[in-house]
Amino acid sequence: MTCLKICEDSTSEELKPIAEAVHSLLGIPTTIRSKERHGIRMEKGQILDDDYTGPVLEEVLEKNEIIRKVPATGVYKGKAVVVVPIRSNDGAILGALGLVDLVAALDILSVFREYPDIVDEVEEAKKRMS
Repeated sequence: MTCLKICEDSTSEELKPIAEAVHSLLGIPTTIRSKERHGIRMEKGQILDDDYTGPVLEEVLEKNEIIRKVPATGVYKGKAVVVVPIRSNDGAILGALGLVDLVAALDILSVFREYPDIVDEVEEAKKRMS
């Protein structure tokens, strides 16, 4: 039987299936690491670093809470990111998973200015669903 386990000291190789799955699903820069070991950074379908950590990953490991911010240092300096803790059943932190936060990066006002019909399309879709 094949099994996937995440532990405090999981290696990059052990975290690789999770990184690849999340990255394939969302198609955006993805990072993951365990509490005790550096992990993976993926972009454009490729593992760019298999000994990766970043300032927000580190902060999540320390605080054991979801953090959304724009880091002042690191590879994603100046870009909105969201990093979530990976916890055990009892709440202990095992690692952290991070993504570039596309929602925070969107300028909603400019989208509506450039595509004024979008509100009408959303309303029509809501009516069809009802």
